[in-house]
Amino acid sequence: MTYLLMSIPFIAVAVVVFLVGAARARRQGDGRRYVASWGAATAVLLVLTVVFDNVMIGAGLFDFGEHGITGIRLGLMPIEDLLYPIAGALLLCGVWQLLGAERPELGRSEPGRADG
Repeated sequence: MTYLLMSIPFIAVAVVVFLVGAARARRQGDGRRYVASWGAATAVLLVLTVVFDNVMIGAGLFDFGEHGITGIRLGLMPIEDLLYPIAGALLLCGVWQLLGAERPELGRSEPGRADG
């Protein structure tokens, strides 16, 4: 079994959770912010994954067998390894939204707190 095939169920679950979260965010008027936060988190995770995977593979800490990868590499790292941070970011944003992540409204003070 390849790493790509093993990733499919995780990506599928993450996409479903993300889309349900996106629907909720859209109903609340936060659709753009939701997608933008996912994009920012994903970009950071992808950069970190590329850098640290290449460093760890280069240091000989681990490697991927050629039989389990597509053969496409980004430096020393197989491209399939980027699916995990993408799935993680999708799942994290979706779960955060579904668990009721709320942001304070601008211009309103919190109870018991004096503004000004």
